[in-house]
Amino acid sequence: SIHRPSEHIQLRRTTAHLNHTQYPHRDMSANMSDSEKLDKQRLKNFKNKGRDLETMRRQRTEVVVELRKNKRDEHLLKRRNVPHEDICDDSDADGDFRSQNTSLEAIVQNATSDNQGIQLSAVQAARKLLSSDRNPPIDDLIKSGILPILVHCLDRDDNPSLQFEAAWALTNIASGTSEQTQAVVQSNAVPLFLRLLHSPHQNVCEQAVWALGNIIGDGPQCRDYVISLGVVKPLLSFISPSIPITFLRNVTWVMVNLCRHKDPPPPMETIQEILPALCVLIHHTDVNILVDTVWALSYLTDAGNEQIQMVIDSGIVPYLVPLLSHQEVKVQTAALRAVGNIVTGTDEQTQVVLNCDALGHFPALLTHPKEKINKEAVWFLSNITAGNQQQVQAVIDANLVPMIILLLDKGDFGTQKEAAWAISNLTISGRKEQVAYLIQQQVVPPFCNLLTVKDAQVVQVVLDGLSNILKMADEEAETIANLIEECGGLEKIEQLQNHENEDIYKLAYEIIDQFFSSDDIDENLVPEAIQGGTYNFNSSTNVPAEGFQF
Repeated sequence: SIHRPSEHIQLRRTTAHLNHTQYPHRDMSANMSDSEKLDKQRLKNFKNKGRDLETMRRQRTEVVVELRKNKRDEHLLKRRNVPHEDICDDSDADGDFRSQNTSLEAIVQNATSDNQGIQLSAVQAARKLLSSDRNPPIDDLIKSGILPILVHCLDRDDNPSLQFEAAWALTNIASGTSEQTQAVVQSNAVPLFLRLLHSPHQNVCEQAVWALGNIIGDGPQCRDYVISLGVVKPLLSFISPSIPITFLRNVTWVMVNLCRHKDPPPPMETIQEILPALCVLIHHTDVNILVDTVWALSYLTDAGNEQIQMVIDSGIVPYLVPLLSHQEVKVQTAALRAVGNIVTGTDEQTQVVLNCDALGHFPALLTHPKEKINKEAVWFLSNITAGNQQQVQAVIDANLVPMIILLLDKGDFGTQKEAAWAISNLTISGRKEQVAYLIQQQVVPPFCNLLTVKDAQVVQVVLDGLSNILKMADEEAETIANLIEECGGLEKIEQLQNHENEDIYKLAYEIIDQFFSSDDIDENLVPEAIQGGTYNFNSSTNVPAEGFQF
């Protein structure tokens, strides 16, 4: 193992000290000694020795977390039912209602009235309070004690209008914070909502579906509670050609929430029940339904290899992959996430996606005007280059490597980071000829340019890649070293010997020690030791004029 020397090894030029922010190590045990940690990390640099697929195939690491941050507002877990003029037959405008200055106490009191008209008006007034504002007074209504009254109204089969208004009010309460959703659950509303799925009145059914979607969307605990009470079968029974499009959109959105959350993921039986419905809905022409269907698949495939296999076994992948070229960006985005999750699985699971001509869609994705699409496309490809040599070759044959290198050079930083992973993974997975092709495509200068970024993980990924290339180059190592030096890479590596991240400074030291130091030893030309502890070297190393054939 390499230990940090008290003085740097003799270099071709002096080093400058760089200060960088400490970045958390990845895949390093805090209990390991320095030498053990280094040995573990270096092991990854040798092709097929100690290769850590979980490191190379990054489905649930910082990458996906970062990719997800922008999706929170775009794809809501909970939805509030706010009426529009065309669907609301109430004669009172919200302003008129407000002007009546109706107190919560009066609403609660009237909601228990024996007079059906007074009771309905009171429940409707509560619903309006919850529907009219950007920030509805949910907590005030909960504190008023109206929840048990609204839940009781759900049981009134003799008055479907009252059931509908109460369900609507509860839907909007459940659309709030987790605490507010829990208040609805604790009021024992869920069994009554499930019963309302069998109501003969479609508007009541649909409102119950919406309420259950908000409750399921609160998290895995609520999701599994609602599943345990039997939501899936009646929910799926609504999927038919006769269902109104707005209702089907709600049903599909609830299915998304059933597939959401992976700690823990939904029960296997639930996934088995839902997948045939997704196989039907993926052919739907409504963009909203299609987007939600594909997001449901993306959540399922994010839960692990077992869930990925279930999705593959459903036969849906050949219908999913073509959506990478859908005219709607939001469909493309969801499809890219779903197939991207599948290729975080095994080589065999990855191959299923490749067999559907997935790579044919990537020239357009890599040149898409939206940077987020570029970034996720390169993330996808980084998991293909983490595969077997045939899969690496498929990326090369699809002429995608020059496009990856262009994004490595010119993309925004998030995309450059993904491109660095794609290149570095290829140096681990690829054959010598495949890595030589990288060099021919002039990967070295843009790769070396990333050695000065502040993100220590990117720096380490690039150093790993350069180290792999040099080790694989054998007799071409000097030529590669010259390329690295000519583009300013050597100077950057020298400076990294002063990096405060120990993995980085050790790897930088090792690269210079093996390939750039003035006392570099070519083990193929074993020199004779002469007096004084120095060596004689054969300086007539042949460098080919053109081409790299490692």
